[in-house]
Amino acid sequence: MGEKREIAGARWLKREEKGVKWGIKRDGGPTQEVKENGEKPVFLGTHEPRLDEKGRLILPAKFREPLAPGLVITKGQERCLYVFPSEEFARITEQLRQTPLTAKSARDYMRVMFAGAHDEIPDKQGRVTIPSALREYASLERDCVVIGANTRVEIWDLKAWQNYLADREGDFANVSEEIFPGLF
Repeated sequence: MGEKREIAGARWLKREEKGVKWGIKRDGGPTQEVKENGEKPVFLGTHEPRLDEKGRLILPAKFREPLAPGLVITKGQERCLYVFPSEEFARITEQLRQTPLTAKSARDYMRVMFAGAHDEIPDKQGRVTIPSALREYASLERDCVVIGANTRVEIWDLKAWQNYLADREGDFANVSEEIFPGLF
């Protein structure tokens, strides 16, 4: 029990008393755990960190491990920032590559998304530097909100997030069967 084996160089398997645990190891960095059924971590919750004077933000502790191997920060919709684990960003990039270059809306979307993208590896304290152009886009000054949004993390200005929630609360309460059939 407790034995590790390398599989295809990047994946590892660990036999434990209660079953098998899979993981992914990237470029000598921390290991990212993957559930036995292949599911990736889901980002959940709301956190309120502050930007420091150098434009750095401390990632919430519960988000650090999945983002430790690397992340990409880019412009999101509604004037927030999207933060993707590098692996998830690579998956999205591959999907976007399948889009025909003749589709103007796809070209426009990719230009905005990729031109504003910034990749990095968080430091040992879990800090990431948000470039000034992205801070300006999302109106980030000091008080921020970091939310889990399933496969990505979003960074919002605190007041913008509060306004967004106030505006959308009624919509959330009125979600009907037609939008998410059979979900609840």
